[in-house]
Amino acid sequence: MPTDPICGMFVEESPDALTAVVRGRKYYFCSETCRDTFVAPEHEYRRLKQRTALALLLALPILLISYLPALPSNLGGYVLLGLATPVQFVAGSRFYRGFYDAVRTRMANMDVLIALATSAAYFYSLIYLLFPSVFSEGGLYFDSSSLIIALLLLGRLLERRVKGRASEALNRLLELRPRTATVLTDEREHEVPVEELRVGDIFLVKPGSLIPVDGAVEEGYAWVDQSPITGESVPVEVSKGSQVIGGTINRNGILRVRATRVGRDTMLSKIIEIVEEAESVKEPLHGLVDTVSKYFTPSVILVAFLSFSVWLLVVHKPLDFAFTAAISVLIIACPCSIGLATPAALVVGVGKGAENGILIKGAQALEAARKVDMVVFDKTGTLTRGEPELSTIKPLKGFEERQVLLLAAIAEKRSEHPFARSVLERAKLAGIDKEEIRDPDRFLVEPGIGLKAYLDGTEVAVTQSLPSDLVKEALTIQEKGETVSVVYLNGRPAALLGFRDKLREHADRVVRELSDMGMSVVLLTGDTEEAARALCLELGIATYYSRALPEEKAKIIERLRQEGHHVAMVGDGINDAAALAKANLGIAMASGTQVAIEAGDIVLMKNDLRGVAQALRLARKTASKVKQNLFWAFFYNVSLIPVAAGGLYLVAHVLLDPVFAAGAMALSSVSVVTNSLLLRRFQP
Repeated sequence: MPTDPICGMFVEESPDALTAVVRGRKYYFCSETCRDTFVAPEHEYRRLKQRTALALLLALPILLISYLPALPSNLGGYVLLGLATPVQFVAGSRFYRGFYDAVRTRMANMDVLIALATSAAYFYSLIYLLFPSVFSEGGLYFDSSSLIIALLLLGRLLERRVKGRASEALNRLLELRPRTATVLTDEREHEVPVEELRVGDIFLVKPGSLIPVDGAVEEGYAWVDQSPITGESVPVEVSKGSQVIGGTINRNGILRVRATRVGRDTMLSKIIEIVEEAESVKEPLHGLVDTVSKYFTPSVILVAFLSFSVWLLVVHKPLDFAFTAAISVLIIACPCSIGLATPAALVVGVGKGAENGILIKGAQALEAARKVDMVVFDKTGTLTRGEPELSTIKPLKGFEERQVLLLAAIAEKRSEHPFARSVLERAKLAGIDKEEIRDPDRFLVEPGIGLKAYLDGTEVAVTQSLPSDLVKEALTIQEKGETVSVVYLNGRPAALLGFRDKLREHADRVVRELSDMGMSVVLLTGDTEEAARALCLELGIATYYSRALPEEKAKIIERLRQEGHHVAMVGDGINDAAALAKANLGIAMASGTQVAIEAGDIVLMKNDLRGVAQALRLARKTASKVKQNLFWAFFYNVSLIPVAAGGLYLVAHVLLDPVFAAGAMALSSVSVVTNSLLLRRFQP
C-alpha cells in the first residue's frame, strides 16, 4: 500500500484515491492539502502562512472579548460571531477539506476530529446566540473553536518551516544537467538541446564546460573534475579512450567525445531517480499521529454519540444536557496537544540545534536518529577537506628537501594542475619567500606526462612517470593513500612527492566518540582502495568500501539496511545525494553541494565533524520528547473523555461545562509545550 509522501499515511490504491504524476512517477495522497503541498509546495506554504496569520490575528480579540467582557453580552456575542466565522471557515477550511477527503476515501485522519470538534463548538455557540431558549443553560465557545484552529495551524506552519522537501533536492539535481551540447556534424559545430543527443553522436567539450552526457573520448586531453559525481578528490586525467561522465567539469583542454549513454541512462539521471524514489517512501513521525487518529477519531465520535443518546434516551435528561455532554467529549478530545506534540518539541530541538550549528529538517530525522546503529562516512569533503596537500617530500641522494621544494614551486608557479597550489603552500610553510619563487624562463605542459620549466638553463620537470629503480620507494608512499609525483633536475630524479587529501579537523575524535556510543563506523568512498585503506588505518575504521560510484553507494546503503542496520550516511557531494536519501538518516556537510544539503535530513552548518555525534544526541533527545508529548497528549484526551461524557455528574452531580473541557484541552497543550521547553537544557 503506498504512503502519502507528505504526511506518511497509508493510502489505498482505489479509483477515488487522490493522485498526482510528478516527473513520470505516480503518487497517492490522503487529502487535497497534502497533494497541493507536494505538487506546489511554495504556493501551499504561502497559503498556510496567510491562514495562520488570519487565525492568530482574530483569535486574540476573541479571547479578550470572551474573558474581559467590555461589551453588552448580546452585542459581544455577535461581535464574537463575526470574528470567529472567518477563522472557522476561511482559516480552518483546510480541516474541512481533509474531513471531506477522509469521508470520501473512508480513512479517518486528524482533520476529521478537528473539523467535528471545532464545528460542534462553533454551531453550539451559534444556536445558543440566535436561539437562547433552546438550552436552559449554555454559553458561547467561539474562543475554543478559534483557538483550536489557530494553534493547530501554527503547529503545522512551524513543522513545515523545518521539514525538508524531496522536490528541492530533485530540483537541485535537475539544475545540474547541461541544457545544450555542441554537436559535431561534418566537422561543423552546432548547439542542440541535450535531450536531442543520441548514442553515437560526437560532441565537443570546451574548457570550463559541463560534459553533457556520459561518453568516450575520441580525441583530446584534459583534466576532468569528477568529484561531484564519483567523489574522486583529484581531477582525473582523460585522453583518447577514456570514459567521461555527464555533469562533470572539463577543467582545461578541448575534448571530442562520443555519447555512450543519454537521457535516463546517464549516471546523473540514475542518481535523480534514486533520490526521487528514496525520498518518496520516507515516513515522518507525524504519520504515527495520523495512524493513531485512524482509530482514535471514530472512537471519540462513537463515545460522543453514545453519551448524547444515553443521557437523552435512557436517563431522559433534557436535550441541552445531552448535547452539552456530547460537545464536551468532542472538545476535550480535540487533538490540539496531539497536533502540537511533534512541532513543539521540533521547534525547541531545532532551535537548540541551530545554536550549535545543527539544522534538523523534520520529524523524520528525529525518529531515524533514535534508531541509528551504524554511521557511514563519505571520504572526500567529509572526513577530508577535498583539497590535496603535499604531505611527503622524499629527496633522493645528492639533493636536499628545501632545494627540491624550491625547484618544484618554481615549476608549478604557472601551472593549473590541482597539485600546484599544495606545492606552493608547502613552500610557504617551509619559509621560502615569494621572491625566491621566480617565474620560469620557459614553461611547458606535456599532456599525459607532466610539466617542464626552465630557469637559467636548468630543466625542472614534475611528472607521475616513475623510473623502474624508484618503484619500490614509491609504493611505500602509495600505501599511505598518497599520489606520487617525481621531480627531475636536468633529467635526473631529485625527489618523490606524495600528495593526499587533507584530513578534516576532529575526524579521529568523532570516529572514537561514535564507537563509544555503540555505533559501527564505515567508510564509503569513490576514491581508490589505497586511499580508503590508509584513511581507515589512520582513523581506526574497520570497514570500508572504495571506488563506489553513486549508484553503488546507494545500493551498499540499501544492503546494509537489509542486513538490519539503521544507517546514518554522512556526505557532502552530488555523488552522496542518492546514498543520503537511501539511508535511514542523511547528514550533510554545509560546505558540500546544495544537492547533498537538500537530500540530507540533518545539515552541519559549521562544517564541524563533531556535529555528527552532537546531532545524533540532540535528535535522539528531541525524538524522546516527541514520544513523551504524544503519550501525555493522548493520556489527557483518553482519561478525560469519561469525565466529559458525564462521569463527573455520576459522582458529584456536576456536568462538565464545555468551557472547562476547552480549558482541559488547553492544559494538555501547555504540558506539551512545557515538556518541550525542557530541551533547552541540552548541552552538546
